[in-house]
Amino acid sequence: MNKTGTENGAVRIRELRSDEAALLEAFVYEAIFIPLGMEKPSGDIIRLPELRLYYENFGSGKADYCLAAEVNQTVIGTAWSRIMNDYGHVDEKTPSLAIALYEDYRGRGIGTRLMRKLLELLKEKGYKQASLSVQKENYAVNMYRKLGFHVIRETDEEFIMICEL
Repeated sequence: MNKTGTENGAVRIRELRSDEAALLEAFVYEAIFIPLGMEKPSGDIIRLPELRLYYENFGSGKADYCLAAEVNQTVIGTAWSRIMNDYGHVDEKTPSLAIALYEDYRGRGIGTRLMRKLLELLKEKGYKQASLSVQKENYAVNMYRKLGFHVIRETDEEFIMICEL
């Protein structure tokens, strides 16, 4: 493996092209946290209204930004923002973030690079903060903390986190 943690090529971070927006459906599925010992849900789960809002009409909102991680001209992960009434919703001025990588590419720092670049982009666009929701059991909680997110609310299962930009 090379320094990027991939076998065959470097990871390139770029904006998701408008003709690739349909990829978000697959990445919404990849973003679903599956606790140890649980089975993956059916792919149809992304058709639930609370999950459709992550990808339907993406690109039409003022805070709709998506970055893609690409290896050998194949998108292997995305991080995106949107102002939506999702699990991590804080207010109408704060974009909620989502991130997903295909399983084979997790744990290699690619997600951190994606999130860092997305946070930089949102700051450039004038946003003051970004939010997300994460299952307490999800190992990504540590990555979010290292990127500057802190918990503002919690439920039995989730943290709602904010990063000041």
